[in-house]
Amino acid sequence: MLKQRIITAAILAPIAIAAIFYLSLPWLAAALLIVMAIGAWEWGPLMGFDNTRRRIAFVAGISIAIIAMWFVLPPEQIWLHESGSNLVLNPIAIWVLGIASMWWLFTVILIFNYPRYSDFWAKHRSVRGLFGLFILVPTWLAFLVLRSAEYNTDEFHGTRLLLLLFVLVWSADIGAYFTGKRFGKRKLMPNVSPGKTLEGFFGGNITAAIAMVIMGLIFEWQSQQIAMAVILALLISTVSVLGDLTESMLKRQAGVKDSGTILPGHGGVLDRIDSLTATAPVFALCYVMFGW
Repeated sequence: MLKQRIITAAILAPIAIAAIFYLSLPWLAAALLIVMAIGAWEWGPLMGFDNTRRRIAFVAGISIAIIAMWFVLPPEQIWLHESGSNLVLNPIAIWVLGIASMWWLFTVILIFNYPRYSDFWAKHRSVRGLFGLFILVPTWLAFLVLRSAEYNTDEFHGTRLLLLLFVLVWSADIGAYFTGKRFGKRKLMPNVSPGKTLEGFFGGNITAAIAMVIMGLIFEWQSQQIAMAVILALLISTVSVLGDLTESMLKRQAGVKDSGTILPGHGGVLDRIDSLTATAPVFALCYVMFGW
């Protein structure tokens, strides 16, 4: 299993990095739409859909929502010119990122109280469909917000932001996995994900923080930037766990082990991007509020 995970990651990582480096904004938006559509397809079993027609309908609904967002917020116009040369994020995008971030804060309540108060959302497919909407559509927008930042003055500024996000999430994931395997004893959320431990959680936080310090030293960031990066690492690594636990909770409720089988060693696309669906909107909102 570990060998398959490493091989799959070794193939996917260069593809993802190449996409954010070389695809134009419209083509990146289209590629992300396809990824979110696959995620919507895999969301079907989490809603209890047992036939292809219903799953296709949900994929169509998510795709239409993203295309509508694309029409309202074209990738080249997500950032607006203010007086002078300053750029500000379109207010609609700020609202979407804010609502998505609040949603992930709300998942803390769902996770800590699972399965005690899960009857309502577990019995209503529409509610679980709304969960999917809150997760998939803002992720598409968050990636474009980051990639298009300062695009006219520095084409690769947004690329560096996305790479920073990837480093945060991947280092936290790797640190949590190996720390949990080696030292894990106390369960983090046994009702939701029995395999996750407190030791793994803190190991992921520490690994992400160390990765940021190393990046800061390599790129000669100022001490204030490094301190901000460490705080950001702790926040994003914690939020990434929320994304993982939320999908685990939904899969457990649906009686599903993996969201899909498209990625050997990882399961489905949702299994691979669950952390990014949580962290991307929060990271983008932090960038909008505090800059970099």
